[in-house]
Amino acid sequence: MAKTKTAYVCSDCGSEHPRWQGQCNDCKAWNTISELRLPSASSMPSGSPARSGFAGNTQAKVETLNEIDLSELPRFTSGFKELDRVLGGGVVPGSAILIGGSPGAGKSTLLLQVMCYLAQQSTALYVTGEESLQQVAMRANRLGLPNDKLKLLSETNVDTICQLALTNKPTVMVIDSIQVMHLSDIQSAPGGVSQVRECAAALTRFAKQHHIAMFIVGHVTKDGSLAGPKVLEHCIDCSMMLEGESDGRYRTLRGTKNRFGAINELGVFGMTEKGMKEVSNPSAIFLNRAQDPSPGSIVMSVWEGTRPLLVEIQALVDHSPLSNPRRIAVGLDHNRLAMLLAVMHRHGNIQMNDQDVFANVVGGVKITETGADLALLLAMLSSFRNLILPQGLLAFGEVGLSGEIRPVPNGTDRLSEAAKHGFTRAIVPRANAPKKPIDGLEIVPVARLNEALEAL
Repeated sequence: MAKTKTAYVCSDCGSEHPRWQGQCNDCKAWNTISELRLPSASSMPSGSPARSGFAGNTQAKVETLNEIDLSELPRFTSGFKELDRVLGGGVVPGSAILIGGSPGAGKSTLLLQVMCYLAQQSTALYVTGEESLQQVAMRANRLGLPNDKLKLLSETNVDTICQLALTNKPTVMVIDSIQVMHLSDIQSAPGGVSQVRECAAALTRFAKQHHIAMFIVGHVTKDGSLAGPKVLEHCIDCSMMLEGESDGRYRTLRGTKNRFGAINELGVFGMTEKGMKEVSNPSAIFLNRAQDPSPGSIVMSVWEGTRPLLVEIQALVDHSPLSNPRRIAVGLDHNRLAMLLAVMHRHGNIQMNDQDVFANVVGGVKITETGADLALLLAMLSSFRNLILPQGLLAFGEVGLSGEIRPVPNGTDRLSEAAKHGFTRAIVPRANAPKKPIDGLEIVPVARLNEALEAL
């Protein structure tokens, strides 16, 4: 028998170790190192379609930078404008796209709708390893999708899948999911670090060699990150996360990596009886505010990828019976919430040390940028002072530790989006004040935190 090489790989950071140990030396994570067995090069079947091109590719050549063809990649639409936006303008042939999400988020439903649409224009192959062919057909019938041209395959062996794909020559493929795929010569169970790593590498290489656009479904762990080794996200071209509660109405598709477009793009979908429906105006659904205004609510403009998005931030400040008051943030950074409370105390002379503070972003949107600082401070002050803010008020800006209000990117585009939705007053950083006035919108530029508090 051919000898196999054994390595111990961390599933979080992908670093290798000479032997098993409880803690990874690089990322300091515990119980993430598992055994990875790789067969020697002599034991790999040379004719296997999944492994062809591992080494010894005699067709490769060295080219200078000015000889590279700079013609635009021929993208094609997926049938959903929101999905095309996250992908950077459409699907690129030969790209490997990883889509993850919690159970019930709608990954299989969205991809089935996309594949049924693409099957009408070209050859599409849907590979299911978790469901039977009857289950996929029943879902397509329930959603009312055209089912006369989409090809289905129920298989988990990567070599068999690649061999059948060579025969059918599809333009686009779906692998559902990578956690159930396996290679015969890897001595571990499907879903393990070695199986996920090698299967993803083999499928990605096969997609690039034959110019097949491949969607790969990935599971997530209990903390919301993609399951499997970290190298899984490195070998693919585009990574997306479908977020949303299983009993919620809306789903958000966020791009976390994209070699063919901008990252952090956000696509919004609505889950209906007929599957996923794209939302063309996301700001309208996130601004469905209560008829009777109440303290602790304000709207801000967040920049998602290449477009502004208006969301409502709510805060509740109440006297705490505990010696250590609670600080809870949903959709916002918990550490930044504590930092902003300290800034308000030092530079705004407003003390909330004995108050419980709860902050929430309406609609389930997760805000990662610092432009929400000013809006969050004003919402907390509104709740603390029981002050009702006007419905037409908008605020955004980064708050520094010295109490200064720093500018954020694309300030003019954010204000233009707010004016389209009927907002009449905006508190913004002084550096973001537009040079030309915006019709119907009063701009209040501020440079310090005390100026913003006085503007209320």
